[in-house]
Amino acid sequence: MPSYDDVCEALEQQSPEVSRGKMFGMPCIKAGSKAIAGLYEGDMVFKLPDEAARERALALGGAHLFEPMQGRPMREWVQVPEAHADQWLALGQAALESKRG
Repeated sequence: MPSYDDVCEALEQQSPEVSRGKMFGMPCIKAGSKAIAGLYEGDMVFKLPDEAARERALALGGAHLFEPMQGRPMREWVQVPEAHADQWLALGQAALESKRG
């Protein structure tokens, strides 16, 4: 199963605009200056503005809208449990593609 670092490395190899940074104090993956994914409490979170990609991610067991502040879910961000780490790279690629959009 791929790790957060594996996803970072793969996305960095796919695009020169990809880098690592911090968002809300958590490690994140950026495309240019915008965060597209991050690591939160062992899960990965992905910015998926494309509704179809977001719905596919939310269909994974245990996945839900990212809610770093109780009662304030981030509508384009999906938190995907480590149990679905085999999907993380594909979701990271979808997040990167939507940023390029």
